[in-house]
Amino acid sequence: MNNIDKQYQELLQDILDNGIEKKDRTGTGTISVFGRQIRHKMSEGFPLLTTKKMAWKTMVTELLWFLRGDTNIKYLVDNDCHIWDGDAYKNYLNKAKNYTTEDLFYNKLSGVGDVIEGMLEAHTRDFRPYTQEEFINKIKNDDEFAKKWGELGPIYGNQWIKWDKIEDDGMQYGISEIDQIQNLINDLKTNPDSRRLMVSAWNVGELDQMVLPPCHYGFQVYTRELSEGERGLLLQPYGLDPLTKEGRDRLWKENNLPTRAISLMWNQRSVDTFLGLPFNIASYGLLLEIIAKEVNMVPDELIGNLGDTHLYLNHIEQAKEQIGREPFELPKLGMDYREGEYDKNLTDFVPDDFYLIDYQSHPAIKAPLSN
Repeated sequence: MNNIDKQYQELLQDILDNGIEKKDRTGTGTISVFGRQIRHKMSEGFPLLTTKKMAWKTMVTELLWFLRGDTNIKYLVDNDCHIWDGDAYKNYLNKAKNYTTEDLFYNKLSGVGDVIEGMLEAHTRDFRPYTQEEFINKIKNDDEFAKKWGELGPIYGNQWIKWDKIEDDGMQYGISEIDQIQNLINDLKTNPDSRRLMVSAWNVGELDQMVLPPCHYGFQVYTRELSEGERGLLLQPYGLDPLTKEGRDRLWKENNLPTRAISLMWNQRSVDTFLGLPFNIASYGLLLEIIAKEVNMVPDELIGNLGDTHLYLNHIEQAKEQIGREPFELPKLGMDYREGEYDKNLTDFVPDDFYLIDYQSHPAIKAPLSN
């Protein structure tokens, strides 16, 4: 069953039918609606759209980058993920205006020999900024350049993993870091019915330091006890369901089977519906799967609350093409296991640890990204 593609196509049509034209920061222009919702039952398959081919590894790489607490595009570029290239390059150009050629030159080089070599390089480049292609090559091959110019500010990964907390006991003052993801996992294990199972990326005091304020600015999870019927379905791979409750409980304990289901709801202030939203759906679907595995729960429902939900004016024809396509069945998600057990820390994952089973899709539909 594939309801997620149908919902997505209906949302595209909704924007085409009811959207109002608005200006935006990129200068591209949009048609926009406000206040929509996406809901998906994870039992129906992994929510990766089939009405156009999706860049699976790119999406996985970005999520793992968030979970590392990383905010520098070096990791993304090294893993052939380029969705933040435009934002990083735009930030580089804006900041480079405040530097003289000498500033850029001496920050990049050290030593007399390097200085001479750098002067020759600068002369052949006529003291111009790097093109975006040159910029990305420098990020990939020059660690010092990447450290300075690949940084995007305290965006998602920083807020998820390294939210700054001021410590002041009247005697000493300092700053510690809050790992919201690890705190969430700890709370799920100890107090799964809490109504405070939330992670936020919207740090008001640091918005002006970010290359782009968070579009998807927070998420909340919710858990519930599995019903007897749901438990019975989980027992099927282990043979016949024992007739007695005692037998079922014994089999359950022996195999460490889940007793709860977990759902995730994310909130998004700004939604690039054609390019961004399909990534957001799949990314939070994968995050739900990862957290569920960490706390031994069954992924249940994925919900997206969408604020300014828009199509860029140069995406309209692409949206119409996708609306006309018939969805395929959804794929399943495969996750890496070692020696039959799940034993990786969140920061140990690499993109190849996650793979799709039976993914079939229509061809990709190209559309320009507005930065």
